[in-house]
Amino acid sequence: MAVVASAPGKVLMTGGYLILERPNAGIVLSTNARFYAIVKPLYEEIGPDSWSSAWTDVKLTSPQMGRETAYKLSVKNLELQSVSSSDSRNPFVEYALQYAVAAAHARSGKTENEELKKLLLLGLDITILGCNEFYSYRNQIEARGLPLTPESLASLPTFASITFNAEESSGLKSKPEVAKTGLGSSAAMTTAVVAALLHYLGVVNLPAESNGPRRANKVSSELDIVHIIAQTAHCIAQGKVGSGFDVSSAVYGSQRYIRFSPEVLSSAQDAVRETPMEEVISNVLKANWDHQRTEFSLPPMMTLLLGEPGSGGSSTPSMVGAVKKWQKSDPKSSVETWKKLSEANSELEMHLDTLSKLAETNYDDYKTAVNKCSMLTSEKWTEGATEPKQIEVVKELLGARDAMLVIRCNMRKMGESAGIPIEPESQTQLLDATMSTEGVLLAGVPGAGGFDAVFAITLGDSSSKVIKLWSSLSVLALLVREDPRGVYLESNDPRAARVTGAISSIRI
Repeated sequence: MAVVASAPGKVLMTGGYLILERPNAGIVLSTNARFYAIVKPLYEEIGPDSWSSAWTDVKLTSPQMGRETAYKLSVKNLELQSVSSSDSRNPFVEYALQYAVAAAHARSGKTENEELKKLLLLGLDITILGCNEFYSYRNQIEARGLPLTPESLASLPTFASITFNAEESSGLKSKPEVAKTGLGSSAAMTTAVVAALLHYLGVVNLPAESNGPRRANKVSSELDIVHIIAQTAHCIAQGKVGSGFDVSSAVYGSQRYIRFSPEVLSSAQDAVRETPMEEVISNVLKANWDHQRTEFSLPPMMTLLLGEPGSGGSSTPSMVGAVKKWQKSDPKSSVETWKKLSEANSELEMHLDTLSKLAETNYDDYKTAVNKCSMLTSEKWTEGATEPKQIEVVKELLGARDAMLVIRCNMRKMGESAGIPIEPESQTQLLDATMSTEGVLLAGVPGAGGFDAVFAITLGDSSSKVIKLWSSLSVLALLVREDPRGVYLESNDPRAARVTGAISSIRI
């Protein structure tokens, strides 16, 4: 039987760059854009010669990329060998596979090991699919002569194939043109694959979508295993120990996040070549993961919007490298900017928390105030509030807005000092126009900034005004919204059938 797990993409609202260093926090919102991993046996029964074999078969299919890769996996030492003629290796999935199987070995006794071997000898058939929102389909929309609107995006087929570069597609080794929207596709994909495999191999029991994963301690402890394996696989695959907020939100959902100490994984990086993989993973599972996360989601009646300006993506690693270089060359200035950013991030977080509490304690006044503000520009918000409790809501809304303006100011300063476009002039003009629109609370560049995307937080029913503005400025509003849930099992969900059914409709 197929196991279908899905994990969300993310938007880092605050904490860009600062989140790389403990104890700075960041607010990361998980989204309704999800990566799906389908795991099932490759064969119906174990062949007569399989028991004596030390290897099993693995097939990895990525229909959107038009890729299929065959592997041999050593049941004993977990070595993975590609037997495909193409060069379509996916290191994130490869490490996710090896580490998930190693975790199953490390956590099983003698009897369970026999059952695990039986399961592995049936082979592993893994399929990965990402929601369209992870990729840019702007060129396809324009080629069809459609307007740059969410409706045009919605008209594309589910799990649409990625466009191919015209100059490369004539050769045998054609590579997909993968223009991304910055939602953390590799982290969501790695997490989905790890979660599906760990569930399939009996290591964890994933929460179903109906329950949501952000609940009981038992569920949380099982998700901790998913997090450790996914975090390890993702870091080793990308060749560096990042902050890990993208994997953490893919596992647990929207949160306030403080990174783990890099040393937790550096030992795995050093040991991975000399130490048996099962031992490496066993050590990683026992390590002191000291990251901190607190559940977080946007206050009621607020909507996350994401827009794709179409000015080309930015390289996060090179931008991070430039900021680190600036920190070393000008420590005094960088410390000052860092401090101001940290304070503004905390301010924004405090105002949003207070708004959530105000909605809890007096929803009617909260709703009235937000609805009034949704129809006005921020300069007129105080005019719309008459009752004391409504005035309190407006005060917090304006406080959150002011904190965001300070964040943007200091992010621009950091970019100018480091010589990189964290909030380029074109994005500044777009964000200023967005924040001047009725009902807009915040607007900014997510994560490391650059040209990838912009986000806005709107009040009440004002989203349509932003979408209209963006469309007039050739900015494509994506079908992305906040969904605070993390990884879950798609069982008993009609979408599980749609996901598995969608595979047969895509040609490889």
